Amino acid sequence: MHVRLSIAALAVLLAACGDDGLLDVGDGAAERRSNDWLGPAKDQSSITVMTRNVYVGTDVDRIIEAEDPRDIPILVAEAFQTLLATNFPERAEAFAQEILETDPHLIGLQEISLIRHQSPGDAVIGGTLPAQDVLFDFLDILVTTLHAYGLDYRAVATIQNADVELPMITGVDPLAFDDVRLTDFDVILARGDVEISNTDARNYLATLPVPDGQGGVAFVIRRGYTAVDATVGHNTVRFVNTHLEPADPGVKQDQADELIATLEHETLPVIVVGDLNTPAPAGAVYNTFLDAFYADVWDLRSNGRNEPGFTANHASDLRNDVVDLQKRIDFILVRNRPGAAPRSAIGRVFAIVVGDELGDRTPSGLWPSDHAGVVARMVVPPVGGAIVAQDRRPGRSRGDR
Repeated sequence: MHVRLSIAALAVLLAACGDDGLLDVGDGAAERRSNDWLGPAKDQSSITVMTRNVYVGTDVDRIIEAEDPRDIPILVAEAFQTLLATNFPERAEAFAQEILETDPHLIGLQEISLIRHQSPGDAVIGGTLPAQDVLFDFLDILVTTLHAYGLDYRAVATIQNADVELPMITGVDPLAFDDVRLTDFDVILARGDVEISNTDARNYLATLPVPDGQGGVAFVIRRGYTAVDATVGHNTVRFVNTHLEPADPGVKQDQADELIATLEHETLPVIVVGDLNTPAPAGAVYNTFLDAFYADVWDLRSNGRNEPGFTANHASDLRNDVVDLQKRIDFILVRNRPGAAPRSAIGRVFAIVVGDELGDRTPSGLWPSDHAGVVARMVVPPVGGAIVAQDRRPGRSRGDR
Protein backbone atom coordinates (compact mmCIF):
# COMPACT_ATOMS: atom_id res chain seq x y z
CA MET A 1 0.00 0.00 0.00
CA HIS A 2 1.34 3.41 -0.85
CA VAL A 3 2.23 5.70 2.05
CA ARG A 4 -0.29 8.38 1.16
CA LEU A 5 -3.12 5.86 0.95
CA SER A 6 -2.16 4.56 4.36
CA ILE A 7 -2.26 8.03 5.86
CA ALA A 8 -5.68 8.65 4.34
CA ALA A 9 -6.91 5.46 5.94
CA LEU A 10 -5.48 6.64 9.25
CA ALA A 11 -7.50 9.85 9.02
CA VAL A 12 -10.69 7.78 8.77
CA LEU A 13 -9.61 5.82 11.84
CA LEU A 14 -8.97 9.01 13.81
CA ALA A 15 -12.44 10.29 12.98
CA ALA A 16 -13.86 7.39 14.97
CA CYS A 17 -12.60 8.99 18.19
CA GLY A 18 -15.72 11.16 18.35
CA ASP A 19 -17.00 14.55 17.35
CA ASP A 20 -15.25 16.43 20.15
CA GLY A 21 -11.94 14.61 19.66
CA LEU A 22 -11.71 13.73 23.36
CA LEU A 23 -11.36 10.18 24.52
CA ASP A 24 -14.42 8.65 26.20
CA VAL A 25 -13.00 6.19 28.71
CA GLY A 26 -14.85 3.88 31.05
CA ASP A 27 -15.38 4.66 34.72
CA GLY A 28 -13.14 1.84 35.95
CA ALA A 29 -9.77 3.45 35.30
CA ALA A 30 -10.89 6.85 36.56
CA GLU A 31 -12.24 5.34 39.77
CA ARG A 32 -9.09 3.29 40.30
CA ARG A 33 -6.94 6.37 39.85
CA SER A 34 -9.02 8.78 41.87
CA ASN A 35 -7.18 10.91 44.39
CA ASP A 36 -7.57 8.11 46.94
CA TRP A 37 -4.27 6.61 45.77
CA LEU A 38 -2.47 9.78 46.83
CA GLY A 39 -2.84 9.01 50.50
CA PRO A 40 -2.97 12.00 52.88
CA ALA A 41 -3.87 15.42 51.56
CA LYS A 42 -1.31 17.07 49.32
CA ASP A 43 1.07 19.50 50.95
CA GLN A 44 3.87 21.80 49.91
CA SER A 45 6.53 19.15 50.58
CA SER A 46 5.15 16.48 48.22
CA ILE A 47 5.96 15.92 44.56
CA THR A 48 4.19 13.71 41.99
CA VAL A 49 6.16 12.28 39.07
CA MET A 50 5.43 9.94 36.18
CA THR A 51 7.58 7.79 33.91
CA ARG A 52 6.12 6.72 30.56
CA ASN A 53 7.65 4.91 27.61
CA VAL A 54 5.13 5.99 24.97
CA TYR A 55 6.33 3.42 22.36
CA VAL A 56 7.12 4.20 18.76
CA GLY A 57 4.21 1.97 17.76
CA THR A 58 5.98 -0.88 16.00
CA ASP A 59 8.62 -3.56 16.61
CA VAL A 60 11.85 -1.99 15.31
CA ASP A 61 13.91 -4.86 16.74
CA ARG A 62 12.94 -7.05 13.78
CA ILE A 63 14.65 -4.54 11.50
CA ILE A 64 17.72 -4.12 13.71
CA GLU A 65 18.14 -7.90 13.93
CA ALA A 66 17.73 -8.57 10.19
CA GLU A 67 20.50 -10.91 9.01
CA ASP A 68 20.09 -10.10 5.32
CA PRO A 69 20.08 -6.39 4.38
CA ARG A 70 17.89 -7.24 1.38
CA ASP A 71 15.06 -8.00 3.80
CA ILE A 72 15.10 -4.51 5.29
CA PRO A 73 12.79 -2.73 2.77
CA ILE A 74 10.12 -5.39 3.35
CA LEU A 75 10.53 -5.34 7.14
CA VAL A 76 10.33 -1.55 7.13
CA ALA A 77 7.11 -1.68 5.11
CA GLU A 78 5.58 -4.14 7.56
CA ALA A 79 6.73 -2.08 10.54
CA PHE A 80 5.32 1.08 8.98
CA GLN A 81 1.88 -0.47 8.56
CA THR A 82 1.91 -1.47 12.24
CA LEU A 83 2.96 2.08 13.13
CA LEU A 84 -0.10 3.42 11.32
CA ALA A 85 -2.40 0.84 12.92
CA THR A 86 -1.21 1.67 16.44
CA ASN A 87 -2.41 5.22 15.83
CA PHE A 88 -0.41 7.53 18.08
CA PRO A 89 -2.93 10.41 17.94
CA GLU A 90 -5.53 8.11 19.50
CA ARG A 91 -3.04 6.79 22.04
CA ALA A 92 -2.09 10.37 22.95
CA GLU A 93 -5.64 10.81 24.22
CA ALA A 94 -5.17 7.86 26.57
CA PHE A 95 -1.95 9.40 27.88
CA ALA A 96 -3.79 12.69 28.40
CA GLN A 97 -6.44 10.84 30.42
CA GLU A 98 -3.75 9.29 32.63
CA ILE A 99 -2.15 12.67 33.22
CA LEU A 100 -5.51 14.27 33.91
CA GLU A 101 -6.24 11.65 36.56
CA THR A 102 -2.84 11.60 38.28
CA ASP A 103 -1.79 15.27 37.91
CA PRO A 104 2.01 14.83 38.00
CA HIS A 105 4.33 17.79 38.44
CA LEU A 106 6.97 16.19 36.21
CA ILE A 107 6.81 13.53 33.50
CA GLY A 108 9.69 11.57 31.99
CA LEU A 109 8.83 10.41 28.47
CA GLN A 110 10.79 7.86 26.44
CA GLU A 111 10.42 6.88 22.76
CA ILE A 112 9.06 10.23 21.68
CA SER A 113 9.31 9.76 17.93
CA LEU A 114 9.53 12.02 14.91
CA ILE A 115 8.55 10.08 11.77
CA ARG A 116 9.52 11.57 8.40
CA HIS A 117 9.21 10.27 4.87
CA GLN A 118 10.56 10.81 1.37
CA SER A 119 8.90 9.66 -1.83
CA PRO A 120 10.47 8.41 -3.97
CA GLY A 121 13.31 7.40 -1.69
CA ASP A 122 16.99 7.30 -2.50
CA ALA A 123 18.39 5.24 0.39
CA VAL A 124 18.09 1.97 -1.52
CA ILE A 125 20.53 3.22 -4.16
CA GLY A 126 22.92 4.74 -1.64
CA GLY A 127 21.49 8.25 -1.69
CA THR A 128 22.03 10.57 1.25
CA LEU A 129 19.22 13.10 0.91
CA PRO A 130 17.45 13.07 4.31
CA ALA A 131 13.69 12.63 4.50
CA GLN A 132 12.01 15.87 5.61
CA ASP A 133 8.24 15.40 5.20
CA VAL A 134 6.81 15.03 8.70
CA LEU A 135 4.23 12.28 9.13
CA PHE A 136 4.06 12.12 12.94
CA ASP A 137 5.61 14.43 15.53
CA PHE A 138 4.79 12.62 18.76
CA LEU A 139 5.76 15.52 21.02
CA ASP A 140 3.64 18.02 19.15
CA ILE A 141 0.70 15.60 19.03
CA LEU A 142 0.92 14.84 22.76
CA VAL A 143 1.34 18.43 23.97
CA THR A 144 -1.48 19.59 21.69
CA THR A 145 -3.70 16.84 23.08
CA LEU A 146 -2.84 17.78 26.66
CA HIS A 147 -3.79 21.38 25.96
CA ALA A 148 -7.08 20.19 24.44
CA TYR A 149 -7.79 18.53 27.78
CA GLY A 150 -7.09 21.80 29.58
CA LEU A 151 -3.75 20.53 30.95
CA ASP A 152 -0.86 22.96 31.28
CA TYR A 153 2.32 21.06 30.45
CA ARG A 154 5.37 22.09 28.48
CA ALA A 155 8.52 20.36 27.25
CA VAL A 156 11.44 21.61 29.35
CA ALA A 157 14.25 19.25 28.30
CA THR A 158 14.74 17.17 25.15
CA ILE A 159 17.53 14.91 23.93
CA GLN A 160 17.75 13.57 20.38
CA ASN A 161 18.94 9.98 20.32
CA ALA A 162 18.95 7.66 17.29
CA ASP A 163 18.22 9.16 13.86
CA VAL A 164 17.82 6.38 11.29
CA GLU A 165 16.53 6.46 7.72
CA LEU A 166 15.80 3.24 5.82
CA PRO A 167 14.18 2.24 2.50
CA MET A 168 10.62 0.89 2.42
CA ILE A 169 9.23 -1.05 -0.52
CA THR A 170 6.02 0.52 -1.83
CA GLY A 171 5.45 -1.33 -5.11
CA VAL A 172 6.69 -4.29 -7.15
CA ASP A 173 5.40 -3.46 -10.64
CA PRO A 174 7.30 -1.29 -11.13
CA LEU A 175 9.67 -1.74 -8.19
CA ALA A 176 9.41 1.37 -6.01
CA PHE A 177 10.79 2.53 -2.69
CA ASP A 178 10.14 5.34 -0.25
CA ASP A 179 12.38 6.29 2.65
CA VAL A 180 11.19 6.34 6.26
CA ARG A 181 13.16 8.25 8.87
CA LEU A 182 12.78 7.67 12.61
CA THR A 183 14.28 10.13 15.07
CA ASP A 184 14.02 9.16 18.73
CA PHE A 185 13.84 11.60 21.65
CA ASP A 186 13.53 11.50 25.43
CA VAL A 187 11.61 14.43 26.89
CA ILE A 188 10.75 15.93 30.27
CA LEU A 189 7.36 17.62 30.60
CA ALA A 190 6.71 20.00 33.48
CA ARG A 191 3.41 21.25 34.79
CA GLY A 192 2.89 24.96 34.39
CA ASP A 193 3.38 25.76 38.08
CA VAL A 194 6.77 24.02 38.33
CA GLU A 195 9.81 26.29 38.18
CA ILE A 196 12.57 24.86 35.96
CA SER A 197 16.28 25.73 35.79
CA ASN A 198 19.70 24.19 35.07
CA THR A 199 18.57 22.12 32.09
CA ASP A 200 20.89 19.43 30.74
CA ALA A 201 20.51 16.97 27.84
CA ARG A 202 23.28 14.64 26.68
CA ASN A 203 23.90 11.49 24.71
CA TYR A 204 25.79 8.67 26.36
CA LEU A 205 29.28 7.85 25.15
CA ALA A 206 28.28 4.18 24.92
CA THR A 207 26.34 3.47 21.71
CA LEU A 208 25.08 0.40 19.85
CA PRO A 209 26.48 -0.09 16.32
CA VAL A 210 24.17 -2.08 14.04
CA PRO A 211 26.08 -4.16 11.46
CA ASP A 212 25.30 -3.88 7.76
CA GLY A 213 25.84 -7.59 7.10
CA GLN A 214 29.00 -6.88 5.10
CA GLY A 215 31.46 -6.29 7.88
CA GLY A 216 30.59 -2.64 8.34
CA VAL A 217 28.14 -0.56 10.36
CA ALA A 218 24.72 0.28 8.95
CA PHE A 219 23.84 2.83 11.62
CA VAL A 220 24.43 3.63 15.29
CA ILE A 221 21.78 3.72 18.02
CA ARG A 222 22.41 6.51 20.50
CA ARG A 223 20.64 7.03 23.79
CA GLY A 224 20.81 9.77 26.38
CA TYR A 225 19.28 11.54 29.33
CA THR A 226 17.56 14.80 30.16
CA ALA A 227 17.79 16.57 33.51
CA VAL A 228 16.40 19.70 35.17
CA ASP A 229 16.29 21.36 38.55
CA ALA A 230 12.58 21.50 39.41
CA THR A 231 11.12 23.56 42.23
CA VAL A 232 7.80 22.22 43.50
CA GLY A 233 6.31 24.07 46.43
CA HIS A 234 9.11 24.66 48.93
CA ASN A 235 11.51 22.02 47.59
CA THR A 236 13.90 21.74 44.64
CA VAL A 237 15.00 18.38 43.19
CA ARG A 238 17.19 17.24 40.32
CA PHE A 239 14.81 15.35 37.98
CA VAL A 240 16.40 13.02 35.44
CA ASN A 241 14.80 11.01 32.63
CA THR A 242 16.50 8.27 30.60
CA HIS A 243 16.02 5.20 28.39
CA LEU A 244 18.83 2.66 28.55
CA GLU A 245 19.82 0.34 25.70
CA PRO A 246 17.88 -2.98 25.74
CA ALA A 247 19.82 -4.90 23.09
CA ASP A 248 23.32 -5.07 24.61
CA PRO A 249 23.91 -5.62 28.35
CA GLY A 250 27.40 -4.15 28.17
CA VAL A 251 26.24 -0.93 26.51
CA LYS A 252 23.37 -0.67 28.97
CA GLN A 253 25.72 -1.05 31.93
CA ASP A 254 28.11 1.55 30.54
CA GLN A 255 25.24 4.01 30.08
CA ALA A 256 24.02 3.44 33.64
CA ASP A 257 27.53 3.87 35.02
CA GLU A 258 27.93 7.13 33.09
CA LEU A 259 24.64 8.52 34.41
CA ILE A 260 25.41 7.53 38.00
CA ALA A 261 28.87 9.12 37.74
CA THR A 262 27.37 12.31 36.29
CA LEU A 263 25.02 12.61 39.27
CA GLU A 264 27.51 11.44 41.91
CA HIS A 265 28.25 14.88 43.33
CA GLU A 266 24.78 16.39 42.87
CA THR A 267 23.83 18.20 46.07
CA LEU A 268 20.09 18.32 45.43
CA PRO A 269 17.84 15.31 46.01
CA VAL A 270 17.85 13.30 42.77
CA ILE A 271 14.87 11.59 41.14
CA VAL A 272 15.77 9.31 38.21
CA VAL A 273 12.88 7.99 36.11
CA GLY A 274 12.77 5.95 32.95
CA ASP A 275 12.78 2.69 31.09
CA LEU A 276 16.02 1.18 32.38
CA ASN A 277 15.55 -2.16 30.61
CA THR A 278 16.75 -4.00 33.70
CA PRO A 279 14.35 -6.17 35.73
CA ALA A 280 13.77 -5.77 39.45
CA PRO A 281 14.95 -7.27 41.68
CA ALA A 282 17.73 -9.25 39.97
CA GLY A 283 18.92 -7.02 37.12
CA ALA A 284 22.56 -5.99 37.15
CA VAL A 285 21.84 -2.38 36.21
CA TYR A 286 18.99 -2.20 38.73
CA ASN A 287 21.35 -3.31 41.48
CA THR A 288 23.99 -0.86 40.27
CA PHE A 289 21.57 1.97 41.09
CA LEU A 290 20.79 0.49 44.50
CA ASP A 291 24.51 0.17 45.20
CA ALA A 292 24.83 3.86 44.32
CA PHE A 293 22.41 4.75 47.16
CA TYR A 294 19.22 5.04 45.08
CA ALA A 295 15.89 3.95 46.55
CA ASP A 296 13.33 2.16 44.41
CA VAL A 297 10.13 4.08 45.11
CA TRP A 298 7.92 1.11 44.25
CA ASP A 299 9.41 -0.97 47.07
CA LEU A 300 8.86 1.84 49.58
CA ARG A 301 5.23 2.67 48.79
CA SER A 302 2.60 2.73 51.51
CA ASN A 303 -0.25 1.61 49.23
CA GLY A 304 -0.81 -1.63 47.29
CA ARG A 305 1.97 -3.54 48.97
CA ASN A 306 0.97 -6.83 47.31
CA GLU A 307 0.94 -5.48 43.75
CA PRO A 308 3.91 -6.63 41.62
CA GLY A 309 4.17 -3.38 39.65
CA PHE A 310 4.89 -5.09 36.32
CA THR A 311 5.27 -2.70 33.38
CA ALA A 312 6.32 -4.82 30.38
CA ASN A 313 5.19 -5.85 27.84
CA HIS A 314 1.93 -5.59 25.93
CA ALA A 315 1.83 -6.98 22.38
CA SER A 316 3.68 -4.95 19.74
CA ASP A 317 0.41 -4.28 17.90
CA LEU A 318 -1.18 -3.14 21.21
CA ARG A 319 -4.23 -5.32 20.56
CA ASN A 320 -3.83 -7.99 23.24
CA ASP A 321 -7.07 -8.50 25.17
CA VAL A 322 -5.40 -10.32 28.07
CA VAL A 323 -3.04 -8.48 30.42
CA ASP A 324 0.24 -10.39 30.54
CA LEU A 325 2.80 -7.98 31.98
CA GLN A 326 5.61 -10.08 33.44
CA LYS A 327 8.45 -7.81 34.52
CA ARG A 328 9.20 -4.47 36.10
CA ILE A 329 11.68 -2.41 34.07
CA ASP A 330 10.26 1.13 34.38
CA PHE A 331 11.37 2.88 37.55
CA ILE A 332 11.24 5.92 39.77
CA LEU A 333 14.46 6.01 41.82
CA VAL A 334 15.39 8.56 44.49
CA ARG A 335 18.68 9.50 46.17
CA ASN A 336 19.42 12.41 48.46
CA ARG A 337 22.62 11.44 50.26
CA PRO A 338 25.42 11.22 47.70
CA GLY A 339 27.98 8.60 48.60
CA ALA A 340 26.81 7.91 52.13
CA ALA A 341 24.79 5.18 53.86
CA PRO A 342 21.97 4.45 54.45
CA ARG A 343 20.81 3.62 50.96
CA SER A 344 18.08 6.17 50.52
CA ALA A 345 16.33 9.17 52.00
CA ILE A 346 12.67 9.56 51.24
CA GLY A 347 9.46 10.29 53.08
CA ARG A 348 6.13 8.52 52.67
CA VAL A 349 5.43 7.23 49.14
CA PHE A 350 2.25 6.37 47.25
CA ALA A 351 2.67 4.79 43.81
CA ILE A 352 0.54 3.16 41.12
CA VAL A 353 0.96 1.55 37.72
CA VAL A 354 -1.01 3.08 34.83
CA GLY A 355 -1.84 1.52 31.47
CA ASP A 356 -2.16 -1.97 32.89
CA GLU A 357 -5.93 -2.56 33.04
CA LEU A 358 -8.36 -3.32 30.21
CA GLY A 359 -10.24 -0.11 30.97
CA ASP A 360 -7.10 1.89 30.12
CA ARG A 361 -7.37 1.02 26.40
CA THR A 362 -8.58 3.42 23.74
CA PRO A 363 -12.07 3.12 22.19
CA SER A 364 -10.65 1.08 19.31
CA GLY A 365 -8.96 -1.35 21.73
CA LEU A 366 -5.37 -0.06 21.70
CA TRP A 367 -3.20 -0.02 24.78
CA PRO A 368 -1.62 3.41 25.25
CA SER A 369 1.83 1.80 24.93
CA ASP A 370 3.55 -1.56 24.98
CA HIS A 371 4.70 -0.54 28.47
CA ALA A 372 2.70 0.39 31.50
CA GLY A 373 3.83 3.50 33.35
CA VAL A 374 4.51 4.37 36.96
CA VAL A 375 3.27 7.40 38.92
CA ALA A 376 4.41 8.23 42.45
CA ARG A 377 3.56 10.91 44.97
CA MET A 378 6.18 11.29 47.65
CA VAL A 379 7.93 13.57 50.07
CA VAL A 380 11.60 14.02 49.22
CA PRO A 381 13.31 15.63 52.21
CA PRO A 382 16.21 18.03 51.68
CA VAL A 383 19.65 16.43 51.64
CA GLY A 384 20.33 15.20 55.14
CA GLY A 385 16.62 14.87 55.96
CA ALA A 386 14.60 11.93 57.23
CA ILE A 387 15.78 8.45 56.23
CA VAL A 388 13.91 5.36 55.11
CA ALA A 389 16.39 2.61 54.35
CA GLN A 390 16.12 0.53 51.17
CA ASP A 391 15.60 -3.18 51.81
CA ARG A 392 18.64 -5.00 50.41
CA ARG A 393 17.49 -8.60 50.50
CA PRO A 394 20.41 -11.09 50.38
CA GLY A 395 20.89 -13.76 47.77
CA ARG A 396 19.88 -11.83 44.63
CA SER A 397 21.60 -12.55 41.37
CA ARG A 398 23.71 -9.80 39.82
CA GLY A 399 22.84 -10.79 36.26
CA ASP A 400 20.09 -9.31 34.07
CA ARG A 401 17.35 -11.77 33.24
